[in-house]
Amino acid sequence: MGRTSKLGIALGLLSYGLFCVHDAGVKWLVVTTPVWQIMFFRSLTVLAGSMAIGGRPLLCRAVATPLKSALLARALLMMTAWLCFYTASRTLPLGQLTTLYFVAPLVITLLAARLLGEHVTRARWAAVSIGFVGVMFASDPFGVRVSLATGLVLAAACMWAYGVILMRRIARRETSLLQMLFSNAVFTVLSGIVSAATWHPPSGIELPLLLAVGVFGGLAQFSVFEAARLVQASVLATVEYSALIWAFLLGFAVFGDLPDPAVLTGAALIAGAGVLLVITERRPSPGTAEREVIPTALNDDSSIV
Repeated sequence: MGRTSKLGIALGLLSYGLFCVHDAGVKWLVVTTPVWQIMFFRSLTVLAGSMAIGGRPLLCRAVATPLKSALLARALLMMTAWLCFYTASRTLPLGQLTTLYFVAPLVITLLAARLLGEHVTRARWAAVSIGFVGVMFASDPFGVRVSLATGLVLAAACMWAYGVILMRRIARRETSLLQMLFSNAVFTVLSGIVSAATWHPPSGIELPLLLAVGVFGGLAQFSVFEAARLVQASVLATVEYSALIWAFLLGFAVFGDLPDPAVLTGAALIAGAGVLLVITERRPSPGTAEREVIPTALNDDSSIV
């Protein structure tokens, strides 16, 4: 495994850990603060941070980039996925919700071969499949019934999967900060419009929590965008399963949740999938080099979307 791949996997692990911290903050806030307002504050914080770091050159690049439609399409896709997921979460048990959503890494692996031209090795298929079995053990999904909620969470998973493919394609030609700028600009505008109707003045405790959610969310976004730039989508798909382990650890540390044996079995399988991925990626075999199809016309982004 090259230094680039190691860094990409490390950033992927870091990003999903940061996302779990972010989610824990959201869990505290939703008791008193509307979800749309949390999204508005988070997106505004990330947007302001991106502009402060990138400055005028970032804004100039945002105006000049030939990938505007791809960047906007991905932002709208992620917003729709977010709406589907949280709508489904109101009625589905957490275990079923988690398992259905973690169909996404399997879809990412399928799309990576088809749309990015990646050669997905048997070892990668094995890793992503073992990880999915681990999620099933940990989440106890049995008894899932066909319903609008299950359809929504599966739609969210597929949209997230395609969003990762777009992220990977765009990352070959644009910076992570630019992707963050476009995504959070769209999120800020849309969530701001909706939250204005049910505005809840943040209290002295809620305001720093909202800021913390924005900071952790921004760091997580930057890490996952950079990971998508450095490693293939099929590799990042397996790394995504680590989110479940981070969630268990954080749940125990913050909320005192003790995982049962099935959860520990699932976590062990997920960890095993990660170890398998690292071991096999150390020894790339002939023909495993990435054959990603990169559009050549810099003034045309239709093939990106």
